[in-house]
Amino acid sequence: MSDQLHFDEAQSRAVEAVYAFKDVVEQRRLTLAALELAPGERVLDIGCGPGYLAAEMAETVGAGGLVRGVDPSAPMLGLAARREPSGDAARIELSEGDALSLPVPDSSFDVAVSTQVYEYVADIPAALAEARRALRPGGRILILDTDWDSIVWRSSDDERMARVLSAWDEHLAHRDLPRHLPQLLDEGGFKLSKAQVVPMLNVGYDRASYSAGVLGLIADFVIGRHEISEESARAWAADLSGLGPHYFFSLSRYLFVAEAR
Repeated sequence: MSDQLHFDEAQSRAVEAVYAFKDVVEQRRLTLAALELAPGERVLDIGCGPGYLAAEMAETVGAGGLVRGVDPSAPMLGLAARREPSGDAARIELSEGDALSLPVPDSSFDVAVSTQVYEYVADIPAALAEARRALRPGGRILILDTDWDSIVWRSSDDERMARVLSAWDEHLAHRDLPRHLPQLLDEGGFKLSKAQVVPMLNVGYDRASYSAGVLGLIADFVIGRHEISEESARAWAADLSGLGPHYFFSLSRYLFVAEAR
């Protein structure tokens, strides 16, 4: 995994808050629809984070199913452990691990899910091989990641914006993973069955939106990179939030579903 971002208690809580915003909730709705989970299925959530998706999948597969969440961050797993599925939900098991070393037996899951994780993993072929190992023959994987070339973010200082985004790229192992995933899946023993765009669009500044939620995280990360001072990073964030009703942010994420051959 990328060593550039470390999710301590404070960062994990900040991410948890962003995941509750309506545009990220909509992303989970589209993810669940694309998965087409059936009652009783066993689901592996690779990089489960604060556990929102795991809890919703547990409700969908029901008491006869199972959801196993794996994440390298102990604080994230602590947040996920407090997430309470409603209704007649499946059991949720949580364990520490990463995409290159999943702590699960071979051929033990019907479905694997990885949302906003593989772009941080340097060795994608190895990650796909590990996911395929965990899946039963004919099992399916859903991957959702961002192509950061798709970002459109209004600013009053385009040169500063370019430097901030270039510095932010350093938190990634792959800034353009989606455009390579169809080939990587094919070469990794998967047959692609579905692909779709999942847009993140924020028009007008709203503190309860994805882009507003990550402003502080980005500003903290870029300080000292690409000659960006703390004053410049804070000015960048203040400039964007100060646009008010004229604020504009757009980013494309890409969702793929593939079956293990």
